[in-house]
Amino acid sequence: MILSTRLKLSAMMFLQYFVWGAWYVTMGTWLGQTLHFSGEQIGLAAGTTALAAMISPFFVGMVADRFMATERILAALHILGGIVLFFAAMQTTFGGFYGVLLIYTLCYMPTLALSNSLSFRQMADPGVEFPPIRVLGTIGWIAAGLAIGTLGLEATATPLQIAGGASILLGLFCLALPHTPPLEKTTGKRVTWADIVGLDALKLMGERSFAVFVIGSFLICIPLQFYYAFANMFLNEIHVANAASKMTLGQVSEIFFMLVMPWFFRRLGVKWMLLVGMLAWTARYAFFAFGTHADLVWMLYAGILLHGICYDFFFVTGQIYVDKKAPGDLRAAAQGFIAFVTLGVGMFIGSWASGRVVDAFRLGDGHDWHRIWLVPAGGAALVLVLFALFFRSDDTSADGALR
Repeated sequence: MILSTRLKLSAMMFLQYFVWGAWYVTMGTWLGQTLHFSGEQIGLAAGTTALAAMISPFFVGMVADRFMATERILAALHILGGIVLFFAAMQTTFGGFYGVLLIYTLCYMPTLALSNSLSFRQMADPGVEFPPIRVLGTIGWIAAGLAIGTLGLEATATPLQIAGGASILLGLFCLALPHTPPLEKTTGKRVTWADIVGLDALKLMGERSFAVFVIGSFLICIPLQFYYAFANMFLNEIHVANAASKMTLGQVSEIFFMLVMPWFFRRLGVKWMLLVGMLAWTARYAFFAFGTHADLVWMLYAGILLHGICYDFFFVTGQIYVDKKAPGDLRAAAQGFIAFVTLGVGMFIGSWASGRVVDAFRLGDGHDWHRIWLVPAGGAALVLVLFALFFRSDDTSADGALR
């Protein structure tokens, strides 16, 4: 890959995740503290990304990569999305905000897969060339959090406006990306909804290990959404200064553990990697539940820093497991199916459930965060125990083959 292409793809990834990190992390704080939305409303708003994740594959599979060049679709979606975000920042009622935000996430979520596919099309060896480009996305998320936190904008609509401006800038920049036309073999090809969701992978559910993996992954995604929807609101409510900036330590941790994952794979294998990831989610919520006292503030930092294990050991390991377990002709369908079940259905249910729990423990103008965090901690621990008892998968050897 030539240097100019590498730089363009790196810039695209940086802006792609800067946009998401700018509005998503602190949205709950603005909705709760400034607009006084209920916990259920905040959870549902956070769940728009999950709902869009269930719908967007249909767009990517049936329209993108078949009728238009990828960079042009990206440009249109990001520019339109940026405009919609400015409208979202103007909303003061739940109905108006939810509707506008859902339109935005329907624009944004397809771009995650499209930016990856465009990058892969420019690479001779994606396994080697993609990671150092993708890590710019994590750095973009960190930059957004540092900017929003340092400027003290967490309880305002300004982060949505910043994200909207960055989205429009990214849309214009996408027009300068390498031309990536539809693949000839997919142009005009009829694709069904079953192909998009990956229903062909259902035949893998006949194997107990894969079925337990899918069910366990779905269940663990329900308590997971407590963090994404309410962690920033929680930290601000207990008066943690510059909370958004401090939360970026989780992305720093994510980069570190991504780099050392091969070492852990050789020593732990898939099953124990997944179990450690689930244990990390349990520990994170326990730290949050007991870390609200001044002399235990280290627990809050520990909970944030566990993000690398929480995300890499669970999501990334799961993707690798699916890739190794599924036959070659079912790998794409299996990845689509597990993404639909976890990032879509699981996260959507988790968004609603987390909001209901937060409402149940409301105390005047605040919340009983100790009891709130014990709920996802208990849920994650239960899934961990059930997964440990019933998951009987072959493990992964040092060379990456299932044994």
